[in-house]
Amino acid sequence: MNLQKWRLRIGLLVGLLVLMCAVALGQQQQGQKKQDDIPDAPSATKPDEPPPLPAAPVPVPDESPVQPTENVPPIPKTEPPRTSDIPASEPEPDYPKPPINIKTVPEGEATKDGPQQNLDPVFTVNINQVIIPVRVTDDSGRMIPGLVAKDFQVFENGVQQKMNFFTSDPFALSVAVIIDLGMPDSALQKVNQTFAALQGAFSQFDEVGVYTYSSAVGEVSDFGSAGRKLGAVLDDLKMVRGHNDGVPVMGGPLGPQGPTINGAPADPSAPLVRTPPKESHVLNDAVLKAAFDLSRRDKSRRKIIFIISDGREYRSRASYRDVLRVLLTNNIMVYGIGTGSTALPGVGTVSRLHIPMMGYSNILPKYATATGGEVVNEYSRSAIDDAYSRVLGDARNQYTLGYLTHPGTGSTYRQIEVRVARPDCSTYASPCVKTYAKAGYYSLPQAHGAR
Repeated sequence: MNLQKWRLRIGLLVGLLVLMCAVALGQQQQGQKKQDDIPDAPSATKPDEPPPLPAAPVPVPDESPVQPTENVPPIPKTEPPRTSDIPASEPEPDYPKPPINIKTVPEGEATKDGPQQNLDPVFTVNINQVIIPVRVTDDSGRMIPGLVAKDFQVFENGVQQKMNFFTSDPFALSVAVIIDLGMPDSALQKVNQTFAALQGAFSQFDEVGVYTYSSAVGEVSDFGSAGRKLGAVLDDLKMVRGHNDGVPVMGGPLGPQGPTINGAPADPSAPLVRTPPKESHVLNDAVLKAAFDLSRRDKSRRKIIFIISDGREYRSRASYRDVLRVLLTNNIMVYGIGTGSTALPGVGTVSRLHIPMMGYSNILPKYATATGGEVVNEYSRSAIDDAYSRVLGDARNQYTLGYLTHPGTGSTYRQIEVRVARPDCSTYASPCVKTYAKAGYYSLPQAHGAR
């Protein structure tokens, strides 16, 4: 009995020792694990390793009951598409090529390690395109249609040129209308009654600017469509009065010699004036102003200066030669309606003369001849109405020729001659047709290079 008690006590002691050893061993392993979880200090030579990625989740099989396969159609087997079955891709659109002068580095930021390369190309310009509007009429002044390129010959300074451009299509017009307010009042009021016909002579594609002049030039309206705005401008001009039609006042308190007292000058030292003062008519200045404005209009339009005046020119700052140079350089033609005393029979030819120190009594024909335009002298109101549509129609429906020419060493004047042959004419320049074109042009100086 005592032996069994001793064995029981020894077994309890051994079990207690084993339990204590197991607890101690577990605490030691837990401490070692905590120590392993502490990250190492960052090393100066070895970079930190990235933390391990989490393990991918293991897919759990679907434990839902399997559905019965009765009456279920079999799933067809899919094969990879063949190359022939794949639709061809759409062709890439043909984008415009980039310009030649490409700069890959912004200006001012290029590196200084290597030599700088100039990527801008240099072009040498040695030719100019000359455009010539030509009006061809018969003996009665009517336009001749149906001509082709082979019917024309163009000469520059007596040398025949090879044409590279020809068209008989009408052009949209850019028109600068110049109205002379220095005419006698009777002539101006007659013109004012024709403004409705003037507005109707333009098409919806034309653009019109309005200018006036007498002793000074005025711009009434900038270029715009020939619509209600032009009608409103012309309606306002109907209220403007012209100069006195009667004999100039030479005496009395309103005379040029100044105020008088009982017929004697109030200022005895004032000069006695016996001749009427000469009025200014700055037609050259008005044409020059309109030409500068037209030079900035679209080059695809035909540029016209349309003048309604008696043609008198006196005391302009600009000379005829300087104004003509601007007109020919910018391919501007001058058309006009001669009114007043200029339109009287037998007066037109005499009025073209230039009297020294007295100016031109009618300079319109000189501008029209040099630029290839036209001037029609009409005295009555109905004739002026009809002249608007005819003159502007002739300006729009002309033949247009073109050729290339080589520029000279400087800006020089070159003479142009256009000849037309007709089947019923024996030779070129036959009197059975009449041609109207600009008499010449000013060539541009040769360009050495352009960047």
